[in-house]
Amino acid sequence: MPIPTIVVLEGDETGQELLVEALKVLDPGVIGMELALERYDLSLAKRRETRNGIVHEAAAAMKRTGLGLKAATITPEIKGDVGSPNAILRREIDGKVILRTGRRLPGIRPIAGIHAPISIVRMAVGDAYGAAEWRERTDDDEIAFRTERIERSVCRVVSEYAFYHARKTHSKVFGGPKYTVSPVYEGMLKEEMDDAAERYPDVQYEPQLIDATYALLISSGGDPMVIPALNRDGDCLSDLVMQLFGSIAGAESVLLSFDQQLKPACVMAEAPHGTAPRLFGKNVANPMAMILAEAALLSHIPDRRATDASRAIYESVLETVHAGVATSDLGGHASTTEFTAAVIAKVRAKLDVWATL
Repeated sequence: MPIPTIVVLEGDETGQELLVEALKVLDPGVIGMELALERYDLSLAKRRETRNGIVHEAAAAMKRTGLGLKAATITPEIKGDVGSPNAILRREIDGKVILRTGRRLPGIRPIAGIHAPISIVRMAVGDAYGAAEWRERTDDDEIAFRTERIERSVCRVVSEYAFYHARKTHSKVFGGPKYTVSPVYEGMLKEEMDDAAERYPDVQYEPQLIDATYALLISSGGDPMVIPALNRDGDCLSDLVMQLFGSIAGAESVLLSFDQQLKPACVMAEAPHGTAPRLFGKNVANPMAMILAEAALLSHIPDRRATDASRAIYESVLETVHAGVATSDLGGHASTTEFTAAVIAKVRAKLDVWATL
């Protein structure tokens, strides 16, 4: 079997520091398998130097290998500057779905008793993002307009992946769009959710309107859930769900593109946080989300060793916090490097023990 190649998209400030630290976990001496790392410098300086050419190169590499790991990058606010690389990457790998999972962290009190994982399967293109907007004056008022667009093919992959992920994680598919008010536009996603439910009869399906979804999130803490969502709804839900668990540290973000059989063709994982310039160079930032992004990426490599390493990393991260080793944002005193070292020790131990069973 060929060695899997991960395209590593390097970033800025603390984002880059956390990437460097997290990559220690992927050392063959830790996870027990070889990985090839193909690096691309997506720092702000390099993006400006190449006028985003490096971003296009990185996207082409990810399409070729199917695997990407991205550090947080700076998005300049100057008009006409290089902007964020995320839109380019999303477009060029044909990313259709963003998966974010909120989960309870040991020692962190969640809101309203929520303790089971909640995954948001968000439409990554269309809807309110990129819509044409304009304003028109009347005699005594001003009217704003916006044209939004979604595609059935995107609604289909969002729904299919939601049910696939729910089956994989033993969760129920919950929520949905406001299809009663918008039966033509938002109803398209609901139609595809209903069709996917027929293809996955073993997956519990509990559709809800989006407003009811928000309300019920804080009273449905007992069951793991997967929520398929339109782009705008998913963006808002992701932020809410992260905070329901008290911290975004325990979440990773995964962008997926799909083949004709609706199977993941390209996967890019990253931490959902930014570059945290105030923490740059201090060795105090939390590498947890970046390490979890690696675990998520490994789960998409069709190799038993990668599957085992993925689970070992997930468990080791949470067990490390449970054992009282945590960075200051979670109430602990560990440095970035100390937390990573503790995770590495647990991953090594787990894989060594599992190999004897």
